Amino acid sequence: MSKIEIGKKAPQFTLEGTGGTWSLEDGKGNAVVIYFYPKDNTSGCTQQGLDFAALHAQFKKSKAMVLGISPDSVASHEKFRKKMSFPFELLSDPDQKVCNLYEVFKEKSMYGRKYMGVERSTFLIDGKGVLRHEWRKVKVKDHAGAVLAAVKTL
Repeated sequence: MSKIEIGKKAPQFTLEGTGGTWSLEDGKGNAVVIYFYPKDNTSGCTQQGLDFAALHAQFKKSKAMVLGISPDSVASHEKFRKKMSFPFELLSDPDQKVCNLYEVFKEKSMYGRKYMGVERSTFLIDGKGVLRHEWRKVKVKDHAGAVLAAVKTL
């Protein structure tokens, strides 16, 4: 049985991030967009963050907060966020607890080599803490716009 299911309460968590400690409870009353990404300062992850940043004002207007989560350290996140001027927080999940909770830590393959890593995934949680949408195996192009369109349906 999956821990995460559309129409059910999203798994609760608390993580350290660029703005201090953040818990899913802190998002109550707002929609929360959580995007899981593999690594700070890589081309796909940078583009994804920039795409969410470009639409940030529209997410805010729709009463949605955006959060990025990866296994990188808070120090790495702070440098990445500052360098890219991301207007949202990045949360650190060094032991992949939340990645596992949301079932995004998967076996991946690159150049024939298998390894464990974060599968780019995004979750939309409504103001009551219920999971409304999930995107798995995300392709970066046009993704932030698709998430914003879903936010506007809440």
